[in-house]
Amino acid sequence: MSQSLTDRERSVLEAVIATYVDTAEPAGSRTISRRFGLALSPASIRNIMSDLEEKGYLYHPHTSAGRIPTDQAYRLYVDQLMRQTAVTPSEAERIREGLRGERSVLDELLRRAAQVLGVLTSELGVAGSPTLDEAVLERLDLLQVSAERLLLVLTLRSGVVRTIFVEVPAQMAAEAVVQVALVLNDRLAGLTLREIRQSMPARLRDVGTDADASELLNIFVQEADDLFDVSDGGVVLGSTQPISGQPEFATKEGLQGLLHLTERRDILRTALTRSREPGLTITIGAEHGDPKLAPFTLVTSTYRLGPLSGVIGVMGPTRMPYEKIVALVEHTSRLVGELYE
Repeated sequence: MSQSLTDRERSVLEAVIATYVDTAEPAGSRTISRRFGLALSPASIRNIMSDLEEKGYLYHPHTSAGRIPTDQAYRLYVDQLMRQTAVTPSEAERIREGLRGERSVLDELLRRAAQVLGVLTSELGVAGSPTLDEAVLERLDLLQVSAERLLLVLTLRSGVVRTIFVEVPAQMAAEAVVQVALVLNDRLAGLTLREIRQSMPARLRDVGTDADASELLNIFVQEADDLFDVSDGGVVLGSTQPISGQPEFATKEGLQGLLHLTERRDILRTALTRSREPGLTITIGAEHGDPKLAPFTLVTSTYRLGPLSGVIGVMGPTRMPYEKIVALVEHTSRLVGELYE
C-alpha cells in the first residue's frame, strides 16, 4: 500500500516516473542519481528501486537493469505526488484560438476541443456529447426518406441535433406526415426528453386525426422510449496524428492497436460514460476493466451546459506528463462551457 512508502521511496519513485515519462526508456539507478540529486548513491537507489518493485510500483522488462512504473505507481503519483500546474498564457491562447468559430453546434465545438487538446498534449483528444435526458425539445421535423422509413430530426434547445429513423408499415401520405409533425411539435416542444418518454400517451390521447396520421401517431406512442432516448452520449475524437508519434505506437502492432481502438466507439463510449462524475477523472490502465484499454490512461473533465453535462479529455499511453495534461484538460473543459453559454 502507498502508506507504507518511506520518503526516500517516494522520491525515487517520483524520479523514475519523471524519467520514464521524458525518455520512454526504463530508468536506471545511475540515471536517477545524475538527474535528480537525491543525495543517494546509485547503489542505494538501486536497492530502493528493488524494494519498490517488490511492492508492485516498478517492474523491469526483460533483462534491462532499468525500471518502468506500473499502473499502481501512476495511481499513487496522480493521487499523492502530482503537483498542480496552470496552463501557460501561450497554451491558453492556442486553446481559445482552436475553439474559435461557430459555437452554436455543440458537436463541432467538441470536435475542435478534442483536436486542440490532441495537438497540445500529443495524445488523442476525446469528448463525450452530453447526456440528454434533461435537454429540452425545441422542435422536431419528419422527413420521408423511403416508402417505409421516416427520418425524425430532433433539435434541442442546447443546440444539439439528433436524427433517428422511424420505420412505418407502408407508404404514408405526405399530408399525414406533415399533420403528425405539427401535432408532435404542438404537444411536445418545450418538454425535456425524459418528460416526453414518460408522458407521450397522455399527451396524444385526445388528438383527432385521419387514419394515416392516427396510425403514425400510434407508432410514436408505442416507440417513445426508443425514439426519444438519445442520452447515451456520442463520442467525438480528434486526429490520431499527434498520438501516433508516441514511442508506444512506433511498431506496426502498436499503431494497429490504436487505430482499432478509435474504430470501436462502443468501447470508448463506455469508458467516457464511466468518467461522467463531476470534475476531473483519471483512469489508468487496468482500472478500465477492459484489456483493450489496459495500455491507456484516460484523463477527462466535465463541462456543463446548463442542465446538461459531458466530458472532454485525452487518451494516451499510461506514460504521460500528468501535470501538464490535467491542467490543459481542465482549462479546456471550463472554456467550452463558457464559450457555449
